[in-house]
Amino acid sequence: MSHRPSLIPCLRYRDAPAAIEWLCNTFGFRRQLVVDDGEGGIAHAQLCLPDGSGMLMLGSAVDNEYGRLMHSPAEVGGCTQSLYLVVADAEAMYRRALEAGASMVIDIRDEDYGGQGFTCRDPEGHVWSFGTYDPWH
Repeated sequence: MSHRPSLIPCLRYRDAPAAIEWLCNTFGFRRQLVVDDGEGGIAHAQLCLPDGSGMLMLGSAVDNEYGRLMHSPAEVGGCTQSLYLVVADAEAMYRRALEAGASMVIDIRDEDYGGQGFTCRDPEGHVWSFGTYDPWH
């Protein structure tokens, strides 16, 4: 099995520069590549987890052929997908998310299938779940 992720989630944000700051400061992502669109937005960004085990691509919500496919949770009244990140310390991540103003959907708890986790929304409404449950092990 390759250690390089081959499935990379992609999200659109109305304020992508602010989202990048929030995701890095709150969830610990690191900027790998950030391409400004020349108009105050982000044409393309790649954020990686510090250990290299995952990547997220994102950009500013725009009205083009790809942008019309991608809608913010606020536009559609909810999400059609969510992201799950395996973490070593769910309680520490929970505290960081709370301190950063994440909206909790499911408070931290022990899961029936193992591990401990929680689910929250980022400032633009994307749903994120974090837990110690690792489905690979």
